Amino acid sequence: MTKLEMAFAEASKLPESEQESLAGWILEEICSQRRWDELLARSPDALGRLADEALAEHRAGKTLPLDPDCL
Repeated sequence: MTKLEMAFAEASKLPESEQESLAGWILEEICSQRRWDELLARSPDALGRLADEALAEHRAGKTLPLDPDCL
């Protein structure tokens, strides 16, 4: 059994309202990933520009350390 099959088997044990919420979240994530894939495919340099921008902000002191407790 794959991890996906195991996840669906466990999800099927949840109450219907939780199954609906989980399904909605999964579908949104899939759509979001497709949009990013399409966006980056149209502009291969976009990710590099985003990385450069993030590094510039970090070097300028505009970033904060990641606090996992605040996620």
